[in-house]
Amino acid sequence: MNVVHTAVTTQPLSVADHEAAVAHPAAGAVVSFAGVVRDHDGGRGVVRLVYEAHPSAEAVLAEVAQEIAKDPAVVALAVSHRVGDLGIGDVALAAAVATAHRAEAFALCARLVDEVKARLPVWKHQFFTDGTDEWVNSP
Repeated sequence: MNVVHTAVTTQPLSVADHEAAVAHPAAGAVVSFAGVVRDHDGGRGVVRLVYEAHPSAEAVLAEVAQEIAKDPAVVALAVSHRVGDLGIGDVALAAAVATAHRAEAFALCARLVDEVKARLPVWKHQFFTDGTDEWVNSP
């Protein structure tokens, strides 16, 4: 079990880089996830997003990754969340999990993404095509 990478960053994210980071001779499966900025939400057109993170976000992300990595099936995992201004098509969340077998890789990658989305103190400010905006997941 090895967490090879966690980051909350303003830099563009690459799923391929996350997959490469978890490559290991013991891994028979690598499952990755890209959370991509889409052009709509709730029936409205989206122009762009701005993600803001609490100062604890990096520590929370590392904690979530370590918890998932405790599963004995995990060979390696990597996960990052982007903050700042993102456009349509940009990757906001990238994750990759390597295991010996595909079923575990799929399940653990899904669990990793679900836990990050549930626990990471990151808030999304959406800007819509009609000129309105809204905060999502804000306290």
